[in-house]
Amino acid sequence: MPRNNTNRTGSTILEFVLVGIPMIFIFLSLVEISRGMWIYHTLAYAVREGTRYAAMHGKDCASPNNCQVTIGGITTVIQNAGVGLDPNAVKVTFTPASGAASTDTLTNQLASSTTWPPSGANLVGQNVSITLKYPFRTFLAVFWAGDGHPIADSQTFYLPATSTEPIQF
Repeated sequence: MPRNNTNRTGSTILEFVLVGIPMIFIFLSLVEISRGMWIYHTLAYAVREGTRYAAMHGKDCASPNNCQVTIGGITTVIQNAGVGLDPNAVKVTFTPASGAASTDTLTNQLASSTTWPPSGANLVGQNVSITLKYPFRTFLAVFWAGDGHPIADSQTFYLPATSTEPIQF
């Protein structure tokens, strides 16, 4: 005996609403989490490469030759390793073992001709530390636009990455 399916009209739409829309949201969330993880990994790799480069260029790196580097040179290494990062948004902080730290955007630090690590903080065994901070803006903010915040300013997370190494040479 055949079944009568006329009393089941509209069930497909209901099933899509109950299952499909949440699945779309989960998929978009996974894409955003993956993008955030990629940006963080790139940030961590870039700061590690910059710190390694600085740690190899201390006071005695090629005695008697002077091969100390500048903030601009280290920033170039960071920029080359950080493919895909917006240089105007990345905040870079150079912290020597002693003395004042230098903080600015990646773009502005590229032009710096300041020798780093500075004298007195460039001896073998002293730590050098570089920190990057990057704003991660997610498009998922459109789902929470009704909470009184403008979409452009909401859902911004700052991803930090720090690397510290002792000067080798």
